[in-house]
Amino acid sequence: MKKDKLLKNIANNIRQLRAKYRYSQDILAEKANISTHYLSDLENEKGNPSVEKLINLAEALDVTLNDLVY
Repeated sequence: MKKDKLLKNIANNIRQLRAKYRYSQDILAEKANISTHYLSDLENEKGNPSVEKLINLAEALDVTLNDLVY
């Protein structure tokens, strides 16, 4: 899968899951132990997400890493 498609999937999944749980970016960032700026970049398809931070996000959103990425 191409990087731009992967970033788009991650961004869409984070936004949808965050809306489902009614988390603000601040709340989700705190739960996932990442910065709000980093989360915002992910939701806007920017940056180069690390596996460790994606795992933190998946755990905070109660989904698998696979669900978050694909």
